[in-house]
Amino acid sequence: MSLVKDIKDQFRMQDNALVKIILINVLVYVADCLIWVISEFRASDAERMTGTTLFNTIQYYQAASSNIMETLYKPWTIITYAFSHDTPSPFHIFFNMLGLYWFGGLIREFIGSRRLISLYVIGALAGVFMYLACYNLIPYYMHRPSGILVGASASVLAAVVGAATLLPHYRFHLIFIGPVKITYIAAFYVLMSIIGTVQWNAGGNIAHIGGALSGYIFIALLKKGTDIGKPINGSIDFIRSLFSKKRNVRMTFFNTSTPAVDEHYTPNQQEIDTILDKISRSGYESLTKEEKQKLFKASQK
Repeated sequence: MSLVKDIKDQFRMQDNALVKIILINVLVYVADCLIWVISEFRASDAERMTGTTLFNTIQYYQAASSNIMETLYKPWTIITYAFSHDTPSPFHIFFNMLGLYWFGGLIREFIGSRRLISLYVIGALAGVFMYLACYNLIPYYMHRPSGILVGASASVLAAVVGAATLLPHYRFHLIFIGPVKITYIAAFYVLMSIIGTVQWNAGGNIAHIGGALSGYIFIALLKKGTDIGKPINGSIDFIRSLFSKKRNVRMTFFNTSTPAVDEHYTPNQQEIDTILDKISRSGYESLTKEEKQKLFKASQK
């Protein structure tokens, strides 16, 4: 099938982390929807009442729990929850992937695919940590029944706030509104999440705030020369090497090329002046990937 071939081709491509992350989320969602349909056909009324259908069981092993003991029992869920979404409603995954495409695209273009992956994972970890901390330490949440956490929202908020911290003057052209700075968009997302911490989806909104904080910290430290995502990329490289047929052969499943500008390269003042002149003439969007990375390197000085 051409669709299967197209998906395989996307995973074989280098420097394609954004599309791969979105594809994984979509494929997991489609698989969950099919399982949900099968589950509904075969489930008894008693299973539906008690939440013990086939789908409920599978989701239990995907979703993060507010119960610390359950999290210790299934530790992989601190990552897998960020690739699972509410089923069968498509709105949760649609808006998450749309936000990831917009803001994650800026992260990938400006500082590379490897850092987009590490930011996505860090956002997920920060979100579930904040979720667990609030539901086990704050009385307001401790009295609530144990819940589950699914969705890429914490990782998406990490990308949103990370992009706003990285490029505070960048503007998105919104329908019916016009150009809006991404700092205002990020602030709106964060405000809505804060308001949501006392509503029906309190746990999800708490995770959003954790992801948002991690996005800010990630970029702020990166601007000072500290990449807190290196251990994550190192872990991914190690796992990839375990499945390689040869020690020096890399798998392309999560193959992420290094940025076009060497990490130790520092652009000179003439290069920066040329880039700034280009921005004044044609706008930031006219810059090439290499020029954006040079500008970022200069901001770290």
